[in-house]
Amino acid sequence: MKKLVILLLAAIAAPIALNAQKLGYIDSDIILNKMPEYKSAQKQLDDLAAEWQTKADALQGEVDKMYADYKAEEVLLTQEQKKQREEAIVNKEKELFSYREAKFGATGELFKKREELIKPIQDKLFEAVQKVAKNEGLGFIFDKAGGIMMLYADPKYDKTFEVMEELGIPNDQQPKDPNTTQD
Repeated sequence: MKKLVILLLAAIAAPIALNAQKLGYIDSDIILNKMPEYKSAQKQLDDLAAEWQTKADALQGEVDKMYADYKAEEVLLTQEQKKQREEAIVNKEKELFSYREAKFGATGELFKKREELIKPIQDKLFEAVQKVAKNEGLGFIFDKAGGIMMLYADPKYDKTFEVMEELGIPNDQQPKDPNTTQD
């Protein structure tokens, strides 16, 4: 019975407490895409990924050629030769898998490079978000680009441009005033 009463009180108190909180949201995609250092870091990552993908494609081509050659010559090969060729193909496939894992895996070089290049930019954005939240007395700021689904967001709570201002990013786009209409 006590648990039910406590649960009921918590259910009643939660909406009251949430109503007292001020909310805001940003679109980090807009902000990041206007930061030159982010664009530069993203280009570096894209260039590295393209370079590594070219090498992976070349290795895949070698595997494919080895397999095609094996299939074409299979009837002429002895059991020992077949075994050697199959082992060579398997070894080349392992090399390809290891290369892809080393470059593109969850702990691969691309992941590490992304951490190195992007994390300082994200930290800078996070600090600006915190400043805006504190300056405007906001309890929460959501990122609508971060995969949080918002069915409705009142533009008056959009803090994207305030965060951009805090970061010193020029605002070439005026925030939309919800009280004005286009003719």
